[in-house]
Amino acid sequence: MSRVEQLGSQPDGGTARRSSGNDNEHVSRLPKPESRNAVLLREYIAYLRVDKGLRPLTCAAYESDLSMFCEVLEASSSLLATASQADVAGFLEHLKKHGVEARSIARKLSCLRGFYRWMLLDKRIGHDPTVNLESPSTWKVLPKSLAESEVTAMLDRTSLAAVHPQHDATALRDNAILELLYAAGLRVSELTDLGVADLSLDEGRVLVRGKGDKERVVPIGISAVRALSEYLQNGRPELARTSRKSDALRLFLSIRGHALTRQWIWQLVKSAESHASPHMLRHSCATHMVEHGADLRTVQTLLGHADIATTQVYTHVALGRLKAVHREHHPRARRADAQADEQS
Repeated sequence: MSRVEQLGSQPDGGTARRSSGNDNEHVSRLPKPESRNAVLLREYIAYLRVDKGLRPLTCAAYESDLSMFCEVLEASSSLLATASQADVAGFLEHLKKHGVEARSIARKLSCLRGFYRWMLLDKRIGHDPTVNLESPSTWKVLPKSLAESEVTAMLDRTSLAAVHPQHDATALRDNAILELLYAAGLRVSELTDLGVADLSLDEGRVLVRGKGDKERVVPIGISAVRALSEYLQNGRPELARTSRKSDALRLFLSIRGHALTRQWIWQLVKSAESHASPHMLRHSCATHMVEHGADLRTVQTLLGHADIATTQVYTHVALGRLKAVHREHHPRARRADAQADEQS
């Protein structure tokens, strides 16, 4: 029984002190004091939002990762401010044992590194417990992407639906969304945040707001320009008839005139290609550009990567495909495979 419940159950009958009921009600309404971990977490998230200018969704992801670490610490009565390298390593091992993917573990470690770097710079701690920890050896998993033939087939299907004599506004919208995702390599949140004013179709470009509200101008090809033009002229006006004032300026609208959600875009991509996702289209855009000779700095700018090391992974993808093509088509490679089969 809680202390408040104990106060309410004391048998003085309420006649000796008429105000006892009100006193108990007042006590029960007092907010519980924040734990030291919760205070630190709140201050750090405020720093990310105000000082770093990170977007709400990004801050929520950091908060979720740190809260998970707090839960593990609090199970052993430990604190964020006094966590040791063994505590962090134990947390990572805990995640691994519970089947969390290596990429997700690496992201959580990156989150902890950012948090303790802030603590160190703010002189709240004297040592960073993450400083000598390595990311999981398998965390740099090559991004999954579709083959060019798969993307072409998917876009051909949506394009046919958009030009069908009985097409509707949603068919035009869906085709424009998929064309733009692949053409510009957008994150799904960047796509849902786009406004009509962000398009410059005459110049073949779109203004994108990425992580940390950083803006970048992304060029788009003729296929995406045509799909977007058709949607703006013949699709969006119909969808915008019932739009709310808050959504009226958004580029992509639902059949009820509301701004589309990230979950809705994910479902759209899944319905167009069962094993695809919006982020896979982003990876496909980058991979196919590298395969066709684009330099990494260009791809980095296109995708809005802060660090070119993030972009370099696409060179490994392209090299892997190059090796596969070589093995399939080079006569000496085929001969080596045949000899290996004979020996086995």
